[in-house]
Amino acid sequence: MISKNRKMKTWLLLICLTVISPVLVSVINAETNIPNISAFQSIVKDLQQRFPKSPQNPLIVISASEQRLFLIKDSRVVVSHLISTAEAGLGSRKGSNKTPLGVHRVSQKFGKDAKAGTIFKARKNTRRIAKILTEPGKRSNADNVTSRILWLSGMEAGINKGGNVDSHARYIYIHGTDEEGRLGKPASHGCIRMKNQAVIKLFEQVPVGTLVDIIE
Repeated sequence: MISKNRKMKTWLLLICLTVISPVLVSVINAETNIPNISAFQSIVKDLQQRFPKSPQNPLIVISASEQRLFLIKDSRVVVSHLISTAEAGLGSRKGSNKTPLGVHRVSQKFGKDAKAGTIFKARKNTRRIAKILTEPGKRSNADNVTSRILWLSGMEAGINKGGNVDSHARYIYIHGTDEEGRLGKPASHGCIRMKNQAVIKLFEQVPVGTLVDIIE
């Protein structure tokens, strides 16, 4: 279970994004507009205290409520991307098809130099290119993993690491999708979906070991 302290910090971030920060509207409506780093200070401080030996520059924060991925580098938010978390909601249990909360790390990366839209099966390049559906709500005939894969491993025992809640064993990825028109709303089977060009860029911006904090 997520601690009360962690929940409080998540709520503080949401308050900053929705009340204190006047940029929320632009963040929702334009990929290029991003919030001020002050909205993330409590999260950054928490990670520094709990994971002092883990590299934290860059850092990824994923907000399920905002359906946004924020990349923090050199003490500023450098980019914000629309994403999709799980259609089934939030949770860590194996077989739930839910997106796990808590602190993770990028443990492996796959897809370097693959063409945009390349379909991966079991992290292997199939050499097939997906048709990217950009119409709002349009569904493909498969849960395709496209372009790039960042495989996540949980850092918090009993929350997203070990036993029946292990994110790595559940194959929780950040990856591209052929259902780009569904981004901005929960739509995945547990992973974090991104636009293909966005995940290609993110792949180059973050090394293995990068911390990924998934919050409500």
